[in-house]
Amino acid sequence: MKLITKLGVGLVLSAVAAFSQAQDPVKIGFITTLSTPAGYIGEDERDGFELAVKQGDGKLGGVPVDMIVEDDGLKPASGKQSAEKMLQDGVKIFTGINFSNVMVAVAPSVLKAGDFYISLNAGASNFAGKGCNPNFFSVAFQNDSFSDTAAMAANQLGVKKIVLLALNYQAGRDAIHGFKSAYKGDILAEIYVKLDQSDFSVELARIRSLHPDGIFEFMPGGAGINFAKQLANSGLNKTIKMVTPLYSMDDRMLAAAGDAGEGYYLSTQWTAEQDNPTSKAFVAAFEKEYKRRPTVYAATSYDTANLIASALKAVNGDVKDKPDQFRAALRKADFKSVRGNFKFGPNQYPIQDWYLVKVARDAQGKLDYQPLNVIVRNHSDPYASMCKMDK
Repeated sequence: MKLITKLGVGLVLSAVAAFSQAQDPVKIGFITTLSTPAGYIGEDERDGFELAVKQGDGKLGGVPVDMIVEDDGLKPASGKQSAEKMLQDGVKIFTGINFSNVMVAVAPSVLKAGDFYISLNAGASNFAGKGCNPNFFSVAFQNDSFSDTAAMAANQLGVKKIVLLALNYQAGRDAIHGFKSAYKGDILAEIYVKLDQSDFSVELARIRSLHPDGIFEFMPGGAGINFAKQLANSGLNKTIKMVTPLYSMDDRMLAAAGDAGEGYYLSTQWTAEQDNPTSKAFVAAFEKEYKRRPTVYAATSYDTANLIASALKAVNGDVKDKPDQFRAALRKADFKSVRGNFKFGPNQYPIQDWYLVKVARDAQGKLDYQPLNVIVRNHSDPYASMCKMDK
């Protein structure tokens, strides 16, 4: 009788332990930029991801999750330090980083540990070609894609002579590379500026002397706002077309730049006016939750959360013991994207549609994104063919 009792107690304890283990939340390391003038970007990314978690009552794909949020301060060393601590704490899934220079510092540690980095924004070329990795996924774009599509738009708009400007870091260099690969006109100058630069008087004087009919610039956040205002003050915006990615004039930047943003032509894979049910539901839910309109950063972050949800559901949250199944589920991209048309290429970077919009006044006189046309459909990146990945 005692043996039966002990056996019964043992079975109960085993069941309780198994149940407890099954309910442990999956830790997601969310490292992003929440301070510095670019902090609003990380805020939108965090809020877009958290919205998906809130909609799942604290779960993604029916699996409880624990978001561990850290501010990288736009410093690669800080991001790497946060990631290494999270790895020691057993985190298997990482996301959140906005800036490619930080992501390039963080991802190698994550991948070396055999864990997953799923980028919601940074799309550095480092992991897109020969350096592709089975555990690295990019959900937003590859950096060249928002710029080669801007070059296609510049060709469509008849821009014959252009000056290129970009912040001097990985994404900026990728952006210039992407633009040059698709532009058919004359490039008069290629200018790199500091990440924290705020005065562009020297650059504007040089642009004036070159007499371009177009400018391409990749300067997200505060740098892009300052450049737009100074360009408008110089009067050059009256004779020069601005053809840039939406990331150089996102919703928050447009609000800060005001009239200086008017007339910008922008390449983008999404705006809040996207005409599909998933996007409309996301925008309504985000506005209700956070009392502001979501930016493209929030949108691709929301997509990232739902992609992770689809893969967690496929393995019942067991990423540690089922990494191959988790990876296969990520590759399927079996979720409804706010962008509508979305799938992964062979390098696990997106294949998606890109659109041309113009910053113009709506019926109420407010500056907003006016859809013009589709630049290209099912667009990949130039590195995909170089990726030889073991599936």
